[in-house]
Amino acid sequence: MSSSKRKVIVTIAPTGGMAHKSQNPHLPTQPDEIAEDVLRCWNAGASVAAIHARRPDDGATCNPAIYRDINTRIREAGCDIVLNNSTGGGVHGDMVRALPHGRWEIAWEERIKGMEAGAEMCTLDATTLNVSFGGCGRLMDTPLSRGRELAAGMKARGIKPEWEVFAHTHILQDVTTLIEEGHDEAPHFINLVMNVHRNFQNAMPFSPRYLQQMVDVLPANSIFCVSGIGMSQLEANVAALLLGGHARVGLEDNLYYRHGELATNVQLVERIVRLIRELDMEVATPQEARQIMGLPRTGTPLPAFAPGALAATT
Repeated sequence: MSSSKRKVIVTIAPTGGMAHKSQNPHLPTQPDEIAEDVLRCWNAGASVAAIHARRPDDGATCNPAIYRDINTRIREAGCDIVLNNSTGGGVHGDMVRALPHGRWEIAWEERIKGMEAGAEMCTLDATTLNVSFGGCGRLMDTPLSRGRELAAGMKARGIKPEWEVFAHTHILQDVTTLIEEGHDEAPHFINLVMNVHRNFQNAMPFSPRYLQQMVDVLPANSIFCVSGIGMSQLEANVAALLLGGHARVGLEDNLYYRHGELATNVQLVERIVRLIRELDMEVATPQEARQIMGLPRTGTPLPAFAPGALAATT
């Protein structure tokens, strides 16, 4: 008798906090565009939506009112996809402020607003990064005390963290320390961001060997996906699948379907779904994704946009 097929979570990251429509006109930036694109991707097989918010002028923001608008539109369309709101925000708009000597900082007080919109999950960047964008440096200053504030804040709100890491040291230091302090119960969902090393200091380029090395140092009882940035997205996802991981695609990470051909979010979801099935795996439904990731969290409040909370209010 054959065993049941492995379930794979497909995350769609439709927008991000860096790219502009001038780079790809298919990039959704406004609440109606993002919600409509997420709905199409859900119908194509995505089970998690990693959402960034944008202002009306397309500048990056963690404004909880904009996040709630996006989350509400998705739920009112009858979509049960897992909602993940960013606390990284982006590198322009509300998210940056000037520092001396021509440098910029990604504003901490803006980042933490991402927890206030009722999402089931939020990204948790517990690392300090120097980011180069548009010829200027941007500092994401996240000492352990701030990582702890984010992790504790998410737990108090019933939010499951998606840990964002860019190198081995981020896993071994920040993430492992906060997990060992009890801020996240297993399973731990960790996104390995790779191939952004030209713009993010101390980040890792993508190669199957480097990915294997990062997987080898994950905390016990972890599950993972890979953000393969740029044209590494497809290869990184295939490598992740072969290592027992999950998939993540979207215009946040990669604007192209192939060299010279701009992508849509739906195209990227449809392609990874085909590959998952060709590898004789199955795409997880949102409910199966919640079971795999340990949602809802136990002993904590139920976030406003979790299906159980919505059912209780109807």
